Amino acid sequence: MENLKPSYIKTFEKDDIALEAKDLSVLYGGTVQKLFDASLQFKRNTITALIGASGSGKSTFLRSLNRMNDKVATVNGEIIFHDLNVNKNNINVYELRKNIGMVFQKPNPFPKSIRENITYALKAHGQTNKKELDKIVEESLRAAALWDEVKDTLDKSALALSGGQQQRLCIARALAVQPEILLLDEPASALDPVSTSKLEDTLKQLRSKYTMIMVTHNMQQASRISDYTAFFHLGHVIEYNTTAEIFTNPKGELTEDYIQGSFG
Repeated sequence: MENLKPSYIKTFEKDDIALEAKDLSVLYGGTVQKLFDASLQFKRNTITALIGASGSGKSTFLRSLNRMNDKVATVNGEIIFHDLNVNKNNINVYELRKNIGMVFQKPNPFPKSIRENITYALKAHGQTNKKELDKIVEESLRAAALWDEVKDTLDKSALALSGGQQQRLCIARALAVQPEILLLDEPASALDPVSTSKLEDTLKQLRSKYTMIMVTHNMQQASRISDYTAFFHLGHVIEYNTTAEIFTNPKGELTEDYIQGSFG
């Protein structure tokens, strides 16, 4: 039987923590447990990679952080954001997702213009000032390193963009509502190497303003762009440390085996 106790879990000073999960467990159908007592702290203005084999619980964990699992699973434990447990029933989930945005594995732009992809949620919640909306469109697209490529075609369909451009548009759309945290579920898995490189450059630039938590199967990607890495195995967090330590000096045997490609 494998030892699934944590070998090392890094912690931070309270003022440095943007988000914290405490003893997070996830059950599907009330009986199938996919995550066991996961506790992690995420440091402000950093990129954290969640790695592990398929079925290790990393995407389940990520989707719990902004309540994306609410309708499909039972999530127990605490998710602390601004000193508030946002895993309680009385939380406004829409407001939470404005602050903790999500970018999915497959680019999912709305079947609307590039401009409308950015402004849709803003207009739906009362923003009508055209000048302000135009400003947000430009700022969001610039932040996602897409402005120069689309500034002359803002009223054309977003579906005409390449896959890499669509994914950066989805990041811009998430940024338009001014989140503090960005969750990314394998954002480059459907992209070619050139688009992946552009996306990684974008994420590195965004690190100065946002806290990002990213699931990735790509070990090289994790080592290239993340500051911290958490290794998941069979629903357990086994090790959490700086990316440099995880990849060059792992504390646990399971982590070392995974990094060396012995399984997964």
